[in-house]
Amino acid sequence: MPLPLRIDRWPIADRPRERLLRDGPAVLSDAELLAVVLGTGHASGGATALDLAREVLGERGLPALTEAGAPALVGIPGVGAAKAARVAAALELGRRAGRGRPDRPQLKTPADVVAAAADLLHDADRERLVVLSADTKHRLLGCDVVSIGTLDGSPAHPREVFKSAIRRNAAAIALVHNHPSGDPTPSPEDRAVTRRMHQAGKLLGIPLLDHVVVGDTRYVSLRAEGMID
Repeated sequence: MPLPLRIDRWPIADRPRERLLRDGPAVLSDAELLAVVLGTGHASGGATALDLAREVLGERGLPALTEAGAPALVGIPGVGAAKAARVAAALELGRRAGRGRPDRPQLKTPADVVAAAADLLHDADRERLVVLSADTKHRLLGCDVVSIGTLDGSPAHPREVFKSAIRRNAAAIALVHNHPSGDPTPSPEDRAVTRRMHQAGKLLGIPLLDHVVVGDTRYVSLRAEGMID
């Protein structure tokens, strides 16, 4: 059964805008973020805003969209001048914000990893697993929340972890997640995840720099504990 055109008829937990407000923009895919900007889909084609966003992104994704001007977007069925203007404005705001940022930090130490993910983990009442993508010099490319768990844990799969890294053309990654209990002692599952991601990184050519577990006032680096060579 096809989904209705209006996303506001979807279950609340599935709506991109509500997920953004609840968990932050980092949990949304590029298509979901664009769907929030577009607002509505293509009535005549029966497409939701998310369907339209995927069509706009196409095979080349966000990099191609940033190069396209508003006139090019107007030519896509279902976009129109108003939506094209909103997308162009959002992209320009992102560019201007990026120009105002300081040089990208390097992920040299566990403290660097924790600092880079601090905003995404602040006051989180559930476990969040954050992937920090880095370039060949281990400079930060971006942060993505790839898993939000219950108080009992945050399951992770290499597919989700490395998807964001590949999208950002990362040469390496670091992982960081919080323990809402306040105790950063790595659990057996934390160690298993580290081993799994370490091996997956070797296979993909995107090495795992570190996996840091954060508590209330301290953190534990699994590289420092000898789990990552």
